Amino acid sequence: MWRSPFLDPGRNKAESCTPGIVLSGRPLAATLLAWSLVKTTWARMFGRKTGLALFHENYDADRLPPLTEAERKRLDAFSKCVACGLCDVGEGERIAQSKGAYPGIMRIVLASSRSMPDYDAAVLALDHVPEEALREKERVCPASIPFVDLARFVRKKAAAGASAQAMMEARNEPPAALPAASKAKA
Repeated sequence: MWRSPFLDPGRNKAESCTPGIVLSGRPLAATLLAWSLVKTTWARMFGRKTGLALFHENYDADRLPPLTEAERKRLDAFSKCVACGLCDVGEGERIAQSKGAYPGIMRIVLASSRSMPDYDAAVLALDHVPEEALREKERVCPASIPFVDLARFVRKKAAAGASAQAMMEARNEPPAALPAASKAKA
């Protein structure tokens, strides 16, 4: 029987270990990969959630809806902003009228649109910008950001996140952001 030298300080490490096979390097890596394959196969065969069901279980509380393959490809186009500020030229009046809800197109692209939990704030800001103005800004953008597509994407994902939260509330599940003590009270 193997005993830790930390539990029995009177014995040295060599005496505590039983003789056996010691793996290192590639044999160890191959053994770990094989064991992972066996565990994964076993779990999938006997009902462990995988795929979209597991994604929803893990991320619905954070209001993160899944993305389609086409949406993943579009994210690259949305992320090309170089923060030149040309899209904010002439937006002063809209920014003032929004009373803080709309910080300008560039800030929406750089901040709110890159974080799905912030899509609600981005939708509130985009409500102050007509689609025609977004099309006009697409023409002046040196990075060719598709502002109209971005606004539609953000609105769609914000709605999907809200519906996921509504489903959780219907099941009486507390939000994931609450500390453990608060969850017990909820």
